[in-house]
Amino acid sequence: MEGTKAEVGTLESSLLQIVQEHQQRSIRIRDRKDKAKRDALRSATHVSELLVDTVNGGVEESFINEKRIELEIRALASTIMRYKKQTNQWLAASHGLNTILKEIGDFENWMKIMDFDCKSINAAIRNIHQT
Repeated sequence: MEGTKAEVGTLESSLLQIVQEHQQRSIRIRDRKDKAKRDALRSATHVSELLVDTVNGGVEESFINEKRIELEIRALASTIMRYKKQTNQWLAASHGLNTILKEIGDFENWMKIMDFDCKSINAAIRNIHQT
């Protein structure tokens, strides 16, 4: 009996040792698994932050470019309006000059007709006077 008691004691201690080793291994595996989860979560968070930063950087750059383009459009519209006013002034001045030149031409033509008429009248008066 003593042999069986010793065997039972040895068997019991062996089983206890196997259970303890199993529990220790389970704890180590669980700790590694938890550490791997935390690392994966940290990595996923880091990747998502990098993606958001990249997308936001592009959006921010696009927004800045849009504002810059809007300012350029306003400046160009202002310049166009100024040039339009100046062009209208030039057109009015050239139209006025054209009108004056036509009037000078009309006056010159009238003067030539008057000169011809005066010469014709003068010739007629001479003819009448000589006869």
